[in-house]
Amino acid sequence: MTDDPKPQADKFRELARELECDEDEAAFEKSVRRVAKASAKIDPESE
Repeated sequence: MTDDPKPQADKFRELARELECDEDEAAFEKSVRRVAKASAKIDPESE
């Protein structure tokens, strides 16, 4: 096991803050569109 005594949920919250995650649904949708758009440019024949 690990030497870190923090519960997994606390580790998750800490990482989410570090990555500047946002719970706002509109911000999530904007990010998803940006990622989808970028992946479509990389490999348009992936399906």
